[in-house]
Amino acid sequence: MAPAQEPPQARPETRLAKVAVTALSASSIENYDFFIYGTAAALVFPQLFFPEQTALTSALLSFATFAVGFIARPLGGVLFGHIGDVRGRKTALIGALAGMGLASTLIGLMPAHSVIGVAAPILLVLLRFLQGIAVGGQLGGVVLLAMESAPPRKRGFFSSFAQAGGPGGIILGNLAFIAAIRFTSPAAFEAWGWRVPFLASAVLVWLAIHLQLRLEDTDAFRRLKQVKKPDAERSPVLRAFRVHYKQIALVAAAYIGINVTYYLFMTFAVSYSTNSAILGLSKDTVLLAVLVAAGVQLVLLPVSGAISDRIGRRTMLLAGSGSLCAFSFAFWPLLNTKSTFLILVAFIVGLGLLHTTMYGPQGAFFAEAFTTGLRYSGVSLGVQLGAVIGGAFAPLIATSLYAATGSSVSVAIYMAVVCAITFGAVLLMPETHLKDINEPVAAAEPAGDPAV
Repeated sequence: MAPAQEPPQARPETRLAKVAVTALSASSIENYDFFIYGTAAALVFPQLFFPEQTALTSALLSFATFAVGFIARPLGGVLFGHIGDVRGRKTALIGALAGMGLASTLIGLMPAHSVIGVAAPILLVLLRFLQGIAVGGQLGGVVLLAMESAPPRKRGFFSSFAQAGGPGGIILGNLAFIAAIRFTSPAAFEAWGWRVPFLASAVLVWLAIHLQLRLEDTDAFRRLKQVKKPDAERSPVLRAFRVHYKQIALVAAAYIGINVTYYLFMTFAVSYSTNSAILGLSKDTVLLAVLVAAGVQLVLLPVSGAISDRIGRRTMLLAGSGSLCAFSFAFWPLLNTKSTFLILVAFIVGLGLLHTTMYGPQGAFFAEAFTTGLRYSGVSLGVQLGAVIGGAFAPLIATSLYAATGSSVSVAIYMAVVCAITFGAVLLMPETHLKDINEPVAAAEPAGDPAV
């Protein structure tokens, strides 16, 4: 009898391992594509696409194109939220990955301003918009793929593998740019070296799609399809707004601090540190600090998710946002020392430890706030609205604040304020780690507000 019982016990473990690896790889690849744009916007886009402007103005214009990707994210949330709630989590995720790969590859092939003039920044904006649509649909798919497949008391742990795609993508992207800088001359890097990380995304996205095609959709979605009424497929996005409007608003507000601080660490801090008019540090030094901090975050995210399975998601987000609010006033002075060691400490504490505390449980916390039939749409809408309000303009706002004040104190205040917004929103949200996420499947979607 024992041998006959072993396969059923092994299969769930094997499937969960496959889900975790798939969530990590898909999210890493998608974030790689999205984040290499931010790195390029800080390092080379100002002189390539806005060469007729001053250094500060070209940086502002470059970060404005960066913001376009965020403006498009809610559109991606609507599009892929509908697909994900009607056709399946896996189908929507594959479409988002393919769109991102196409946009990134075309950016790598695009001529600069010196070749096609004003058409270059226009094409850059259009391709960044396509990137935004793709990433707007990615988060819901990869989080739900992990969360809905996990055991009830391990949803935070398995969802954290989807979150780990953030630092995973940053590590891949920074390694790609460090290699491009190391193995090319400054002139060659500006001419073609920066294009290599974008062109490489085509291979990575193919790998993610290959993995997705070998994975089944989640049990929660398959159970939903068995009981869903025909009219439920008409517009899950509109129904999500009607049924879960409070959750969508709170998720958006809670995501603002998480998203803004991430892009301040990943994009503005790189520009701030390497800009010859500000700190003028070596590009290698700053990228290495970001790389090490992202590595710490990658390792600690599953730990953060697992802790949230025990003490609650809400507790973790409150602790992380509150601590990072206070640390905002230490991070920028540490950068200003120009000490390699202190800069490393600043990134490890800010990104690797404090941001991870709230970022690890984020996926499960937000997804658990919604019923199964509207979960993809609800999560996507809440997160992408928060991204537009928050991260879309974070580098641009930070650059403008510094330009207006000439001091990093204004940036520190901005960073602290967005963390306080997240703290306040999370205070208004209920704890979810003990919630039965499959309970609403047996009946029609409630007319009220079930998760509050």
